[in-house]
Amino acid sequence: MTCMNICIFPGTFNPIHEAHLKMAEFALANYGFDKVIFIPAYIPPHKELSKNLAKHRFNMVKLATAHNPKFEVSDVEYKKDGKSYSLITVKEIIKLYNVDGKLNFLIGTDAFDKINSWYKADELKELVHFIVFPRGINIENKDDWDYEMAPMNFLDISSTDIRKRHNNTIKEVKDYIEQNDLYV
Repeated sequence: MTCMNICIFPGTFNPIHEAHLKMAEFALANYGFDKVIFIPAYIPPHKELSKNLAKHRFNMVKLATAHNPKFEVSDVEYKKDGKSYSLITVKEIIKLYNVDGKLNFLIGTDAFDKINSWYKADELKELVHFIVFPRGINIENKDDWDYEMAPMNFLDISSTDIRKRHNNTIKEVKDYIEQNDLYV
């Protein structure tokens, strides 16, 4: 099995929106990845979220990414049927894709700022190279982490706003939200 230059993009995606897609497209265009793998969290450990939404969030990510053949959606966290810890996911992806070296991981500054509180963060930092996207906050000193700031302008789109107004996402996701009476 040959090694592919892949990047993972784990997240809650509640729901997925234009900024998520633009981040992944930016990563493909600027870092030479063969693919970006979106990994919707089944049960995010740092957020209170209905387990019933997991299937819908997964389906919306599939709809939103279908237009780009270099986007893939992994059900690795969904199949675990429990809390989604990045360390466990990263180890699984490394095995599945025969990753040589550190795994590339897209993340926003809001999440990366809290990285030291993540499950077994010291183990995670040995396996991952983070590509950090601006999300309107500055991060504290993270010199002990392997990361780089993506030179992309901040896109002020929030999933919270989409849940309220159903805007700033692609038509297929908006239609899915309305057809399934989500976020009402």
